[in-house]
Amino acid sequence: MFETKETSPIEGQKPGTSGLRKKTRVFMEPKFLENFIQATFTAIDGGDGKMLVVGGDGRYFNKEAIQTILKIAAANGVAKVIVGQNGILSTPAASHLIRLNGADGGFILSASHNPGGIDEDFGVKYNAQNGGPAPEGLTEKMFAATLSITEYKIAAVDDVDLSAIGTSDMAGMMVQVVDSVEDYARLMEELFDFEAIKAMFQDGFTMCFDAMHAVTGPYAHAILEDRLGAPKGTVKNGIPLEDFGKGHPDPNPIWAKPLMDLMMSDAAPDLGAASDGDGDRNMIVGRGIYVTPSDSLAMLAANAHLAPAYKGGLSGIARSMPTSAASDRVAETLGIGAYETPTGWKFFGNLLDAGKVTICGEESAGTGSNHVREKDGLWAVLLWLNILAVRKQSVLDLVNEHWTRFGRDYYSRYDFEAVESDKANTLMDNLRAALPELAGQSANGLAVSSADEFSYDDPVDGSVSLNQGIRLGFEGGGRAVFRLSGTGTQGATLRLYCEQYSGLNGDVAKDTQVALKGVFGAALEFSKMQDTIGRITPDVIT
Repeated sequence: MFETKETSPIEGQKPGTSGLRKKTRVFMEPKFLENFIQATFTAIDGGDGKMLVVGGDGRYFNKEAIQTILKIAAANGVAKVIVGQNGILSTPAASHLIRLNGADGGFILSASHNPGGIDEDFGVKYNAQNGGPAPEGLTEKMFAATLSITEYKIAAVDDVDLSAIGTSDMAGMMVQVVDSVEDYARLMEELFDFEAIKAMFQDGFTMCFDAMHAVTGPYAHAILEDRLGAPKGTVKNGIPLEDFGKGHPDPNPIWAKPLMDLMMSDAAPDLGAASDGDGDRNMIVGRGIYVTPSDSLAMLAANAHLAPAYKGGLSGIARSMPTSAASDRVAETLGIGAYETPTGWKFFGNLLDAGKVTICGEESAGTGSNHVREKDGLWAVLLWLNILAVRKQSVLDLVNEHWTRFGRDYYSRYDFEAVESDKANTLMDNLRAALPELAGQSANGLAVSSADEFSYDDPVDGSVSLNQGIRLGFEGGGRAVFRLSGTGTQGATLRLYCEQYSGLNGDVAKDTQVALKGVFGAALEFSKMQDTIGRITPDVIT
């Protein structure tokens, strides 16, 4: 029943900040997936007697990969695996199931906001016992195991039926297929004032939620329409498709353009929202106004006490380093801790587990709280709905009131995609070498007040993360950050983050790109971007 197959290391199996991501065809190559899963079991000291959760976002190869994982799990002695029906689980729902059932961990199959299909992207990540992404110490063990692997174990049995809810046996391992939505929906009902949100919809509040043919479709239908009473049709593109309807399931103004066009038109509903491939990111748009993820984090934190789960206040707020300082200003006003971490949700896990923070967020459209150990797109949308239901005001009014109180952090991220890796690394290396001499220098009319490479000392476990992004601070409240992204699958993505604070009594009504013109120009000059990578026009601006 169990077979041991000979194998050898395969290049390119080092997990990034969100697991292992490659082109789908790479994952489909012989032994590629098998090696990585077996290496993961080696890193977690085997599977004997363990309980795991498995599910994915429904992209191409999801079902086949799950069957392979189940067979390897059985051969490694796992006692029980909980799987979402039809292999479907949003990333936050998987995190919740791990925590709810006291599981030892879980495999989540997704490439997040990247496109899906046989010629697009696929990914696998392992989440630990707390429901969060594997910490760096564990991913290092996983990678080490991929470099020394000589064999993998697998059960020679038929596939298990994932379409029917219930339990079955696979080579002595229990496989429990559960409703993908139910437990998560119950959790949301505990966190938020569903009655207040229902009443708001009954009073005529309108909304458009674009699920982008990704995993949140079933969750949004069940919660927004069935439980909260939003009119049928509120959820668009709600059926998960293996190729996301040939779209790019990234909830930002570029890839969710139809929603943006609607929200900027005379026919706009009160609220527009979207989520990504695996359901952990969100976009919030009011009638005539886009809310940046950095601003959304700050505004949710400032108003979280209006939802039942957070009525006692927050213990602290955490943000990734490239995210704007808007949430820091809220934390200072509330008299609570503000934490700045490297990019990657796993860095929030220790802070959440230690009770140091309640709400976390990233500029890349991820927001979440201590209810799970992942960012959670639909959670953010529901918290916005709860706040609007209590405050009885529009998104635009809430945003303007926030800026009047705290000032505005003008902010944009500029993505330069598929840059030749050598050129991207040269830009970063040259900028790094220049850091000691940059303070006091000027470019594009801005003087540098600080220049460093961000490193993070974890206040909980004392671990240190080096080389997490180059920061340039400018006199007058400006900042530029340079980072190479670890979420793509080909070439390098160079990300430039620009921020300009208005001041408490400053102008909060400028066009964002006008407000950032000085910082952006200075960043291009100091990095010698044109000379190094041959372009200064980004592929995506968010």
